[in-house]
Amino acid sequence: MSGEPNPNCDPLYGRVDALLEQLTKSKSLHILMILDQKNQALRFSEIKDRVDASSTTVSRRLGELIEFELVERTKTSEESKTHEYAISEYGKQLSPIMHAFYDWVKRRDSA
Repeated sequence: MSGEPNPNCDPLYGRVDALLEQLTKSKSLHILMILDQKNQALRFSEIKDRVDASSTTVSRRLGELIEFELVERTKTSEESKTHEYAISEYGKQLSPIMHAFYDWVKRRDSA
């Protein structure tokens, strides 16, 4: 490999691969689906309870999803150290795709 970009390879595929890699990490898609279905901000503890994962896993996934601009983090109040997490507008655009995955697995499991 020369390090030069391959003119035959669409660079968009690399960005799709990066997104899919993130979404397939443990609990990433689960967190997004919970935030999407709830349609309101949730505290860390609420997300942790709903995905049944360790604090470390939930913390890492939320941080990564924030970096991908799929989740937004906001303080509950100026004096508080507590934050809430909500799916971003960008993340909401993935909603039909996430639900299609969920429905596909559900249909396959019931077949």
